[in-house]
Amino acid sequence: MKLDGLGVIVTGGGSGLGEATARYLAGQGARVGILDFDADRGAAVADEIAGAFAQVDVGNADAVDQAIGALALALGVVPRVAINCAGVADAARIVGRDGQTSIDTFEKVIRVNLIGSYNVMSHAARRMVELDPLEDGERGVIINTASIAYEDGQVGQSAYAASKGAIASMCLPAAREMARQGVRVMAIAPGLFNTPMMQALPQDVSDKIVANIPFPARLGAPEEYGRMAAHIIENAYLNGTVIRLDAATRLPPR
Repeated sequence: MKLDGLGVIVTGGGSGLGEATARYLAGQGARVGILDFDADRGAAVADEIAGAFAQVDVGNADAVDQAIGALALALGVVPRVAINCAGVADAARIVGRDGQTSIDTFEKVIRVNLIGSYNVMSHAARRMVELDPLEDGERGVIINTASIAYEDGQVGQSAYAASKGAIASMCLPAAREMARQGVRVMAIAPGLFNTPMMQALPQDVSDKIVANIPFPARLGAPEEYGRMAAHIIENAYLNGTVIRLDAATRLPPR
């Protein structure tokens, strides 16, 4: 699937991996629509890349449906690609040192990361399957964001790891289900990237994190995620697979 002129939706496109992906794909000629909860950031990025923006809570299925419809109208094309980068990384122990549970945190993380991705995937795919197939039979591509935490979850990451593990687990069955309609489903499991969350850490903490990265011994550049997404879109034989993008990193328990 060629990027030039292609309609693409990126959730979480106002910052971090989503922003870098939106910018990279727009630079390759794609017509990019951004979904983000942060209206100011999302609208600013969309304006800078000559794209479109819709503010939405991805955990709200009806709102997602309306937002995707609005982006299709604004872009002038039904998007054939949906990339889910929206997410939260709230951390909490199952039972804290004060004896408090973290059920509320678990519900929030699952709602945004997992249910949010499923909402976008569902409403984007519903539109993709109605499109005419391209020359190779493709109608669309969905890329969900897992995390290496789905295999290497650390202490306090039970909620986050569960949400990302579910995203990884549904990749193959979703790809199998949508194969007849010519829609591919992939997942990227990024490692430690230079996003705003990492930039907020003290330098000594950041240095310890980088020390666990074998090669290249640095944080990932968000654009590298965007380039991986672009390759998935362009390579029709990639389907039903989770790709770790992590410089051979394996997270320690803490």
